[in-house]
Amino acid sequence: MKRSEDNYTFLTQGPIHRVIGTMAGPTIISMMVTSLYNIADTFYVGLINTQATAAVGIVFSVMFIIQAVSFFFGNGSGNYISRELGAQRHANAEKMASTGFFYAIMGGFVILIVGESLLTRISLLLGSTPTILPYTERYLGVILLGAPFVTGSLTMNNQMRFQGNASYAMWGIVSGTILNVILAPILIFVFHLGITGAGISTVIGQATSFFILYQMTKKGGSLRLHFRNISFSNVYIKEILAGGTPSLSRQGLSSLATIMLNVGAGPYGDAAIAGMTIVNRLTMFLMAMVIGFGQGFQPFCGFNYGAHLYDRVKSGYWFSIKVTTAFLLVCSITGWIFSGGIIGIFRHDPAVIAVGTVALRWQLCTLPFGGLLMISNMFTQTVRKTMRANILAASRSGLFFIPLIIILPRYFGLLGVEMCQAISDLCAVSITIPIMFTVFREMK
Repeated sequence: MKRSEDNYTFLTQGPIHRVIGTMAGPTIISMMVTSLYNIADTFYVGLINTQATAAVGIVFSVMFIIQAVSFFFGNGSGNYISRELGAQRHANAEKMASTGFFYAIMGGFVILIVGESLLTRISLLLGSTPTILPYTERYLGVILLGAPFVTGSLTMNNQMRFQGNASYAMWGIVSGTILNVILAPILIFVFHLGITGAGISTVIGQATSFFILYQMTKKGGSLRLHFRNISFSNVYIKEILAGGTPSLSRQGLSSLATIMLNVGAGPYGDAAIAGMTIVNRLTMFLMAMVIGFGQGFQPFCGFNYGAHLYDRVKSGYWFSIKVTTAFLLVCSITGWIFSGGIIGIFRHDPAVIAVGTVALRWQLCTLPFGGLLMISNMFTQTVRKTMRANILAASRSGLFFIPLIIILPRYFGLLGVEMCQAISDLCAVSITIPIMFTVFREMK
């Protein structure tokens, strides 16, 4: 219990920059290592052929769906846990931890069963062309086996983070990811398993993270997971829905946006899909840093909001906006200058480089707004402004992106596909500012 009391004191009384920095450090490392694996995986598979690279991008949308379910239960339970710990109601927090974890595991098994039974149909629906389909089926068939491990491990990861134990959460995710990075080239090239080897290494890494994180829940200061604490009460289900639906919207619509992007790029050939896949991985790596920083802000926000320290919450929000915006601005300028060379690292194909360079530069134009969009979404989610959090979650990848990816290519062709995300970001900013104004006004 002592560590829980220390976390409460630190989060509610420590210097804001130090608290958020301390909480964000481990989560940024976790997100960075995971994203580096995604980039490394794209690099390894890119050495096979263009169709394999495109297949990874197509299956990535399914991985987004699995993550969406994971964050739904992890953030849904975690937001409640942080507020209850901030209000010093430990028993409620402990019951929610076990409940959220149980539901997450069940969700993972549902995805596994449905996905494997509809493998070919899903592969085609996601945008596989006849030449890409065999690679998609092999990779997706293996990736789905890890769904319960992903939903369980990411739920535990988020719950630990919201308790203020971000370092515990980091070790679980990082350990599995490093193992994944080591195994992938061995299975792909040494054992000649190709894209199937990439899938197997991913599942092994996910299972490793799951078991390490479960052991971390037994460390001092962490909420223990017990079967007897699982509750089917509507109270906990409603809290998971309120706190988790923004994450489900954000991740789920990102998955749908990726599918729509692949479908939109499909008429322009496999090289177009491969180029957009590389750009997505790169920009997601940069946004992963922002998400990691935002995840450090969330326990700070939840504890202080639960303790009714509203001025402290606002100060932490603005500090987070400044740091993430400055970071993305530097990345955008650097990426614009070296865009062609960056794409060429992953696939030395002139057609892929041509598509990827233009798409990357378009996305870099509005990337600095990512800090405002992401931190605002996490803020409204943590303080239980459910409707507004869902609107912000949907804005970047769903509310604007999906109509734009249907309309723009009709008038601008491939250029419409490449510039779609940038225009969607500008539209998202236009609704984020007034929404945050109303939330701050209510907190006075």
